[in-house]
Amino acid sequence: MENAIRNLKIKAASCKRIVKELHSYEKEVERESAKTNDMKNRNADPYDLKQQENVLAESRMMIPDCHKRLDTALADLKAYLVELKDDKAPDEVVKEAQDVIAEVERLLPQSKPNQEGTEVEEAGEV
Repeated sequence: MENAIRNLKIKAASCKRIVKELHSYEKEVERESAKTNDMKNRNADPYDLKQQENVLAESRMMIPDCHKRLDTALADLKAYLVELKDDKAPDEVVKEAQDVIAEVERLLPQSKPNQEGTEVEEAGEV
């Protein structure tokens, strides 16, 4: 049982880490986008501008990757939590995992990246 609780904590922490990483990449895209626009406005050297655009593109590519990893980690956490509920895990550990699940689910449906790495608002279910 101790090992199962430990694994649940690890899975919850993994989700938290990926959320943090996602926010970091989103901030990086904003920062690099502003830098790229500034370089365009200043008529920077074309080579430097091209390099900056590559940096921005790489940052944008990481957002869909984070979403994919977060989806996987969330599914893994949910499945493990279902298994663990049968074993009567301590309430505080289960509550913490459920809080992480709720936080991630609030974050994920807000926006999904399209193929270019920009966000597209999802239509609500009717």
